[in-house]
Amino acid sequence: MNEPRGVVFDPGRQPERTALSWRRTLMALVVVAVVGERLLSPALGGGALLLGAGGLGAVMVLAVASARRARAIGVSLSARGDLSGAGGAGLFAAVTALSAAAGVLALVLLGVRVLQG
Repeated sequence: MNEPRGVVFDPGRQPERTALSWRRTLMALVVVAVVGERLLSPALGGGALLLGAGGLGAVMVLAVASARRARAIGVSLSARGDLSGAGGAGLFAAVTALSAAAGVLALVLLGVRVLQG
């Protein structure tokens, strides 16, 4: 019924799919940062470049965090057979906060654009 401790739980399938999912999410965020900078450039000038660079910086931080989480998952599954030592709630919170901030910024800029005529 229960697998003995020390047995490799899943040598790459589920953790690998999760890591690939994070990579796809990060690639989408890179596209959003680059396209957002390009579209906001006429309205914000240099400010758009700063926003794009900030977005890319945030994606780099998230990439490092997701790689660390993938390693922690692999170690936890190999050593204990469960995810008790993997952690990772901060990564989900960071992606949620980044997405919410981008959405609020888009709404504010759209509102400013509408008010200007």
